[in-house]
Amino acid sequence: MIVRYLIAWIPMVAIAMINGLIREKWYGTHLDELRAHQISTVTLSVFFGLYLWAIGRVWQLESGGQSLGIGLMWLLMTVLFECIFGHYVAGHPWRRLGYDYNLFAGRLWGLFLAWVAVAPYIVYRLQR
Repeated sequence: MIVRYLIAWIPMVAIAMINGLIREKWYGTHLDELRAHQISTVTLSVFFGLYLWAIGRVWQLESGGQSLGIGLMWLLMTVLFECIFGHYVAGHPWRRLGYDYNLFAGRLWGLFLAWVAVAPYIVYRLQR
């Protein structure tokens, strides 16, 4: 099951990229950057929740511990991807990547990462 959910993380990258593209091409042109970031973070959280709900119906999680382990695995993979892709591929400076973690500045990325970590457990509990 862990391997399945490891592989299931890969489409989450595509979901995130599509979500970002929607932000950049649609509502991001009409809002300031902070509001667009906040909306994008919320919509990404919803999309991930729906995706996780769907795969949870196919590959049912076996225990709360397993679901928490998957959430932590996804959290680590997401942060590593963000750092590697964001810095080395997209060329963003570390300061910019770190800025998205500043809740006091209205940035919600840290809350999204918390969602990634606990969402498998929540879906596991709801689908039981």
